[in-house]
Amino acid sequence: MRFLFVLALVVGLVSCGHNKVLGQDFISIWPQNKIPNSKNLPLKDSIANDRYQRVMVPGMHAFFPGKQENKGAAVVICPGGGYSWLAYIISGTQLAKWFNTMGISAFVLNYRLPHSPDLIQRETAPLMDAQRALRYIRANAGKWSINPDKIGILGTSSGGHLAATTGTIQEDFSAIKDSLDQVPFKPNFMILVSPVIDMSTPWAHAGSVKNLLGANPKQKLKEKFSVQLQVNSLTPRCFLINAVNDKVVHPMNSTLFYEALLKNNVPVSFHSFSQGGHAIALRNNPGSTELWTKLCEMWLIESGIIPERLPGK
Repeated sequence: MRFLFVLALVVGLVSCGHNKVLGQDFISIWPQNKIPNSKNLPLKDSIANDRYQRVMVPGMHAFFPGKQENKGAAVVICPGGGYSWLAYIISGTQLAKWFNTMGISAFVLNYRLPHSPDLIQRETAPLMDAQRALRYIRANAGKWSINPDKIGILGTSSGGHLAATTGTIQEDFSAIKDSLDQVPFKPNFMILVSPVIDMSTPWAHAGSVKNLLGANPKQKLKEKFSVQLQVNSLTPRCFLINAVNDKVVHPMNSTLFYEALLKNNVPVSFHSFSQGGHAIALRNNPGSTELWTKLCEMWLIESGIIPERLPGK
């Protein structure tokens, strides 16, 4: 029954197109006229073919479960797109609706893309927005009946790189001398789907490296954003999946991150499926890859992030 319910939600969401997505509650995460790392150019958000091509107003589309179904956890969702666009439906809003069926609040992040002419420093913009989103949710956790210690982050492909970077890099890029500076910006858990991880070895995804760091980045910068090199004992627990036949982002990216987590004694659940390529989605996956959503839900329960069922249910 749950699968049919999720399927109905997804079909309905896709059929509604942009109006439904843009009609969802949108939360601007920065104070008006105080977006950091911005030249304040007179540009607007740009959307084409179900993709954000440019983001000028960073924020989140909020998806909340019903009050009686709310299990007190939340997740920030970072859509993929090679740091060139945001595939906000297939790796954003569809996943948010699925989280709602588990009683989890979900926030689809509209983060700034590194190629924007408005940016002062390209590579820090997505991370700034992700850190600020986590701070914003924690600051408002009481209002939304969210446990501030159960707020995670999910990303697919390059969005997985942003999610993993947010979970590993310790430097605070989002402080702007307001009240949220005192709120922790680290996620409590990570969920990574076919993630870009490496930016400094032959396993790196060349497109993501170029789009995030520029045409000829220095080795030191590439290593800073190679997430496997930033893992330490403070890195949050992780659910990690990929497909060994992924021809876009080499599956060694996930293996490098898995090994780094193991070496630092970080709890991790890693599932590498034989099929799925770089197109692991919410549904219609080949073979055993279709099980990933159930495995993820079971991991959320066994990790204590959500209860198996609410009292009285």
